[in-house]
Amino acid sequence: MIPGDKVICIDARIDPEKAEEVRRDFEIWITKDKEYTIREILDNNGIVPGVLLEEVHNFPKYFKLIGRMQEPAFALWRFRKLNYASSTTEQLKEKELMEVERPHISEPNKA
Repeated sequence: MIPGDKVICIDARIDPEKAEEVRRDFEIWITKDKEYTIREILDNNGIVPGVLLEEVHNFPKYFKLIGRMQEPAFALWRFRKLNYASSTTEQLKEKELMEVERPHISEPNKA
């Protein structure tokens, strides 16, 4: 995934043990099955890759684990990339196959 990619949230669950921390760090949380656009991908010092989204902006916070201020990022594993081009291509291929496999029906001989 890269900035500009369209993604869909596949997991918006919050671990009950981390709910308080999440509420403190994120003013806005993501919604399962909603589409988003990747704004930026953060390495987070190699701990857990995270994404910032065009549709969601949270205030930067200080994160002790990475030792700096940054906007809280959502874990990359919470999203799946949407690939509109391939689904359109697949639909076209499917249509072509149906046309090729369809038996040709000729009109009866009108003699």
